[in-house]
Amino acid sequence: MLLLAVVTGLVGGVVGALAVDQGDQPGLLAGPPAVGSGAPAPLPRGGSVAGVADATLPSVVQITADGSGLEATGSGFVLDSAGHVITNNHVVSQAIDDGRITVVFDDESRVPANVVGRSPAYDIAVLELEGAASHRPAARADLRQLRVGDTVIAIGAPLGLSSSVTSGIVSALDRPVTAGGVGEVSYINAIQTDAAINPGNSGGPLVNLRGEVIGVNSAIATLGGPLGGGSGSIGVGFAIPIDQVLRTADQILRTGQASYPVIGASIDVDSQGGARLIEVESGSPAAAAGLEVGDLVTRMDGEVVDDGIELIVGIRSRLPGDQVTLVYQRAGDTESVRVELDEKVG
Repeated sequence: MLLLAVVTGLVGGVVGALAVDQGDQPGLLAGPPAVGSGAPAPLPRGGSVAGVADATLPSVVQITADGSGLEATGSGFVLDSAGHVITNNHVVSQAIDDGRITVVFDDESRVPANVVGRSPAYDIAVLELEGAASHRPAARADLRQLRVGDTVIAIGAPLGLSSSVTSGIVSALDRPVTAGGVGEVSYINAIQTDAAINPGNSGGPLVNLRGEVIGVNSAIATLGGPLGGGSGSIGVGFAIPIDQVLRTADQILRTGQASYPVIGASIDVDSQGGARLIEVESGSPAAAAGLEVGDLVTRMDGEVVDDGIELIVGIRSRLPGDQVTLVYQRAGDTESVRVELDEKVG
């Protein structure tokens, strides 16, 4: 049985495991939005893993989040010269109410941090470091250059081992998966890698050989039980694409919150052979397009939709205001509609 586990280290608790889907969807492979400042220039092409590690480690942090009687450990990286740090929402979510977050740099300096905003929908959180000390931001990649087979490097604090570096390749792109903490499931159009990722790597960067962040490590496939047994790396890890990360971070830094696109319908995530609609909200884009409860969506923008998770991930890889074409089946007939995506905060 193949499961997907978030890769936060937990003391006094267990790591939840969620089902992983194996379909393909078109994704976010576009230039990164402009967010943050002070990012360094990329390294020259043809660099080594050791050279990338030397250049990138000062921008990578270990994160501890205390709250609700638990301590979570994860990773992150410096976004800009203003002292903002990117990590996963599930790394810090338990410390939101009266908790404590500490960021540890590779020189072992420790800095308190506060949550600027977070997005459970995309499993991203933006932190702000306390104090005026300047820290080096990480460079960010243009994903239009990313290819399956490219060498990548995961940097973070797996199992609490700070400043750890593992390498591998991009083993797939646009992989629809679910991740996130208990009660806050995220749907991600992920970069798949065989670089070793383990609990504690959550929120840390996946970088290319130019030292540019291509994604945020978020989850791993496991063969363990439903409570995360045997949840170490088996060579299949997943990262949130940096385009989506920067888009979400930009929203948070501008408004304090993030939004994601919706059609205004609930989807059966266990449906097969398409995505079954189990609820259509009155006045929603789905209702306006004529979609009804029981419709089975089989294609979006010409791409096959095999199940409910694929449709959710496909929608969330777009932007509010985008239009998508959905092909659906109803009572033996096949129809096509155009739906303009609405937005929801989360």
